[in-house]
Amino acid sequence: MLASCSSRSSPLLTRAMATQKPATGTVGTKKGSTVFPVGEPGPREVKGGGSPIKLLTNVEKLRLLTKAEKAGLLSAAEGFGLSLSAVEKLGLLSKAEELGILSAATDPGTPGALLGLSLVLLVAGPLCVYLVPEQYPWEVVLQVAVVAVAVLGGSAAFAASNFVSSLQRSN
Repeated sequence: MLASCSSRSSPLLTRAMATQKPATGTVGTKKGSTVFPVGEPGPREVKGGGSPIKLLTNVEKLRLLTKAEKAGLLSAAEGFGLSLSAVEKLGLLSKAEELGILSAATDPGTPGALLGLSLVLLVAGPLCVYLVPEQYPWEVVLQVAVVAVAVLGGSAAFAASNFVSSLQRSN
């Protein structure tokens, strides 16, 4: 049936099928560049043709570790057993990279995505209160739970958006 269908296909359909890229293969950008298999991790293209974001340089410029020390965050973390040696033993940095957290910090689209998420969450709370009736106690509990998650999550996403945005600025 497939053979009979393909023999009757229009030239436009045949051309479209011939130009489709295969699901697997390799991708390269310019002459002399490294080729990475499709679907496997590799360097990301920076949008806008700018230079890659230097995360540690920006952390140093913002003096984040000094601010964390003055705020007592490093002492508190060490009090909970989270020292640099514990981070190394637990493999937290490699786990963060596997989850894409460190790569997301250098992705130019991350601050916008986090800001969009925060706006959605901050609208979801009042929307839930408006749409869910208050006839039974469980409905009121549902409203309170959704509003709490929406406000906390929306605020955290908004703060994370601002934080990642300031990390990515190179000025």
